Amino acid sequence: MIDPLIHREIASPNWNERQSPITMVVMHYTEMKPVESALERMCDPTAAVSAHYCITEEGEVIRLVAEDKRAWHAGKSRWRGIEDVNSASIGIELDHPGHALGYRPFADAQIDALVPLLHRIVQAYDVPRANVVAHSDIAPARKIDPGELFPWERLSDVRLCLPTPHKLSLGDVFDNDGAFLLALERFGYDIDDQVMAVEAFQRRWRPRCIDGVVDGECRAILFQLLLDRDRGLAR
Repeated sequence: MIDPLIHREIASPNWNERQSPITMVVMHYTEMKPVESALERMCDPTAAVSAHYCITEEGEVIRLVAEDKRAWHAGKSRWRGIEDVNSASIGIELDHPGHALGYRPFADAQIDALVPLLHRIVQAYDVPRANVVAHSDIAPARKIDPGELFPWERLSDVRLCLPTPHKLSLGDVFDNDGAFLLALERFGYDIDDQVMAVEAFQRRWRPRCIDGVVDGECRAILFQLLLDRDRGLAR
């Protein structure tokens, strides 16, 4: 079947069979330029990496691995108790220089192409908004992509990911950093590296200040996220 959202296909050999149903979407950046370099790497059997899609800065959507197959994009990772994230997710790489090559805002054409693709995926597999995540969310000790400039608000405006809580009237309810970290793990993060886990949380939910320090604002944001989830508002 022809998918009008896909502009071309480059078949990567780097995949195997899924071991679980699709319940997640993971956002990445390539941190390689030009985009052909990233595509070559994701199709190189010796590299053993891939993704289901790559979206260029010009808005071209390229499929590399069929959605029903397990692409190799997540690496060692964990989210909400899922450790084989590759089996449970669809990986989308965004053509971008990343932090190593000159971090900058994501191109409008790229996000314009991402939104309908992500909408179709979320609808097809009934992916919860809370499971549309960053690579840094699932691997906080190793990864920082797609980073603090990724426009999560554009996705949340069309209900494709959770919005950042702004009404924090309930305030800071955690007695200490340990309580915050346990709550962070309950929300879904791997907290083995505590500072990096806090930085990943900040990168996603409070990107204007990423310092790895648990403060009152972080505690209030996390509490609101958990409260919304427990109330059934975060699906």
